[in-house]
Amino acid sequence: MSLPPEKASELKQLIHQQLSKMDVHGRIREILAETIREELAPDQQHLSTEDLIKALRRRGIIDDVMKELNFVTVSNLSGKTIKSVIDSVDQDLPSSPKQPVCFDKQSTLKKTNIDPTRRYLYLQVLGGKAFLEHLQEPEPLPGQVCSTFTLCLHYRNQRFRSKPVPCACEPDFHDGFLLEVHRENLGDGTRMADSTTMLSISDPIHMVLIKTDIFGETTLVASYFLEWRSVLGSENGVTNLTVELMGVGTESKVSVGILNIKLEMYPPLNQTLSQEVVNTQLALERQKTAEKERLFLVYAKQWWREYLQIRPSHNSRLVKIFAQDENGINRPVCSYIKPLRAGRLLDTPRQAARFVNVLGYERAPVIGGGGKQEQWCTLLAFLCRNKGDCEDHANLLCSLLLGYGLEAFVCVGTKAKGVPHAWVMTCGTDGTITFWESLTGHRYIHKPTNPDEPPLAEQPKPLYPYRTIGCVFNHQMFLGNCQPSDAVETCIFDLNDESKWKPMSEEAIKSVCAPGATTSLPPFPPLCASTIDASVTSNEIEMQLRLLVSEHRKDLGLTTVWEDQLSYLLSPALASYEFERTTSISAGNEEFQDAIRRAVPDGHTFKGFPIHFVYRNARRAFATCLRSPFCEEIICCRGDQVRLAVRVRVFTYPESACAVWIMFACECAS
Repeated sequence: MSLPPEKASELKQLIHQQLSKMDVHGRIREILAETIREELAPDQQHLSTEDLIKALRRRGIIDDVMKELNFVTVSNLSGKTIKSVIDSVDQDLPSSPKQPVCFDKQSTLKKTNIDPTRRYLYLQVLGGKAFLEHLQEPEPLPGQVCSTFTLCLHYRNQRFRSKPVPCACEPDFHDGFLLEVHRENLGDGTRMADSTTMLSISDPIHMVLIKTDIFGETTLVASYFLEWRSVLGSENGVTNLTVELMGVGTESKVSVGILNIKLEMYPPLNQTLSQEVVNTQLALERQKTAEKERLFLVYAKQWWREYLQIRPSHNSRLVKIFAQDENGINRPVCSYIKPLRAGRLLDTPRQAARFVNVLGYERAPVIGGGGKQEQWCTLLAFLCRNKGDCEDHANLLCSLLLGYGLEAFVCVGTKAKGVPHAWVMTCGTDGTITFWESLTGHRYIHKPTNPDEPPLAEQPKPLYPYRTIGCVFNHQMFLGNCQPSDAVETCIFDLNDESKWKPMSEEAIKSVCAPGATTSLPPFPPLCASTIDASVTSNEIEMQLRLLVSEHRKDLGLTTVWEDQLSYLLSPALASYEFERTTSISAGNEEFQDAIRRAVPDGHTFKGFPIHFVYRNARRAFATCLRSPFCEEIICCRGDQVRLAVRVRVFTYPESACAVWIMFACECAS
């Protein structure tokens, strides 16, 4: 059996690369010199091939090579794939829906499926420098917990994550990622993409740098869109880049550091383009983008003038046409929304709402006072940081609900005391309007109040916290509220009635927000499954809380006796609470109450306190619990035959988001 020429060439290339990486040739030269020196007689001038092979085998060189070149299968020789596995030093693979190829410091290929008919871009991060904020950071001692940097990448439905490295002025980034350039659903998947085809692929590589402190809190450091196509005009399809990362929000004009990056096409390009052709293509795209943005801005100004002509008071309404991203770039709000499918990670719209709810809430940081800093994060930055503002939550929830086939919109308005807010609205086919609060997961049915009804007529009392609404939008539509009052309770949500809602041209929105539009944000990254083991994490937090409770009671001069069976009986209650948050259905509480009545002896009192968190820091959770008088009463319980119980249940969601339920309980003689 013989390999086709292109497969044989591919195998030779893999073997040659591996031999080069192991520096086999250098080791052979050393052994050859040593063998000549030690084993040849002074009058002997000739060394046979067999002698050299014996020397190599004695010193284990051949065994080392064969271990490294561990080919698992060479199958389907007629043309699909050649699976090769080359073992390397330990390195965690980044989380990705389709397991990516990742390289370590020596660029040694890890276990992966390589399709030699596909084109890949190998991106190496060769280190960082000039992260001046960490200039005085001391070198971490071995085993010492320290703040870390993590680099996250997204390119054409592929996600990657680097190993965490200690924060330093020159962070030791040394990671490599193999990005598939031409995917089946984005072009002709039956042949390898050539240079001209790849030049037309305008998707950038989105890079997000995250800092994680010693308490597990994350901070968004930088967000950068890397234009990779310069490699198409480089000699041998290899180029080195220096990427300057800028800060986010109010610091978007300030450099935070520099990354050294190497780009390499794999397999190597047979024919590279001239740098002039590449530069011309990029210049034409920038020119086209600028023209589209200019035309949309002209249209938006005209639309706004017409909106103000309807009623001058519209000037005070929250009609948000543009919003700044983390890099301070103004983008049409519709570009922050795209239908997003969660695959098999989330099953229902309500489960999606719960997932968005357990992502942390944090307003964009602002230096000094003076109000809220606007920052609508791109989806990758939001997911990698695992927390964001209300607009980030609303955009993600709206995108997920659109993915489930619902007619969903983001609403921009105010809550009590005129605080600006964003939430989500879905329109049912029967006309039912449902509000979804993305920060809590709560749902509200909207029943409008009729201001023309007689004063004594009974009106529905709104349960939702929203006061006014200025506009609604999704990925295709933008509508400004032009009803006499912008109060939510009197608002009619007939979006087809242009006397109540002034629409923007769908064509104008499509020109800058549709998939493939050069002005829009790149395609959304796919959601990643959780990497957290719920049982292990639950046990860890529970053990830490037991220790904290025992220490707290010891400081008060109290002994602590734990009742394991009672702790176990608390589990159904925690599962019931999470089920209710996810489905809005209460179930299982009767069995829990019956079990507790049976477990608590006559003449004893049972007290329980459940609480919910979206983080896994046990000490922080315990401090919060102590601020509740009822919980403190349980933890500090005094009396005869006091027995304590605590149960922790961690529920995991995509992107390693967690809902953490804790229940403290005690039983004591009445």
